[in-house]
Amino acid sequence: MQRAERLFQLMNLLRNRRTVMTARQMSEHLQVSERTVYRDIQALSLSGVPVEGEAGVGYRLQRHYQLPPLMFDRQEVEALLLGARMVSGWGDEQMARSAKNAIQKILAIVPDHLRHSDENLPLLVPSYDDYQKIYTAHSEKIREAIRLRRLVRIDYVRADNEFSCRHIEPLGLIFWGKVWTLVAWCQLRDDYRVFRLDRIRSLAISETGFDVKDTKNLKHYLDLMAAQYGQQVATNEKAQQANCEQFHPDEP
Repeated sequence: MQRAERLFQLMNLLRNRRTVMTARQMSEHLQVSERTVYRDIQALSLSGVPVEGEAGVGYRLQRHYQLPPLMFDRQEVEALLLGARMVSGWGDEQMARSAKNAIQKILAIVPDHLRHSDENLPLLVPSYDDYQKIYTAHSEKIREAIRLRRLVRIDYVRADNEFSCRHIEPLGLIFWGKVWTLVAWCQLRDDYRVFRLDRIRSLAISETGFDVKDTKNLKHYLDLMAAQYGQQVATNEKAQQANCEQFHPDEP
């Protein structure tokens, strides 16, 4: 990576942070040494970029500092176009429209030699008939409820084909390659539950709000799942090791 490109990426890192960013965090992101980061910070300061902070604490750009308009290279444009095609094919109708509008805005400002990338991109995202109608059902309403933090009532068909009515606090949507799921706090179970969107038969947003906290939010749920997965992997490894020792005992 050339130094000019690295300095530009460094400014983008600092601009996108509300709090300070340490030299170690920047070095890990840019894949350079911390000493290189310190030299780059000094170069930015000498060139007039208002970087605040100090070594050992962290850095940030002064508020209200405006960078020049962003420019994209070919690979970045292709990545954005591919992402937009994925959203268009696998997101709900509103997300698909927004993705297409965003791409048109991006293509309007890129150089001429990149403007027709969308037509020539050899990366396709197949979609299926009625996919949005079935697998993204109620997605727009759910995203609104998540944003407003409103309680939701759903009529749901469980995996055993039994109907269930739940009052839930929607926390986040997760896409699994085909199926969309809703992570929520179920008031009936007083715990996290995950619901497939294509199994929700009806949904109504309540006027009643809810609060998130350290022990009830999407990140907390994902951390719990990661911990459980790690424990399961460790248990499986111990079981495999025990089986191996049983059939292949150590020599006396």
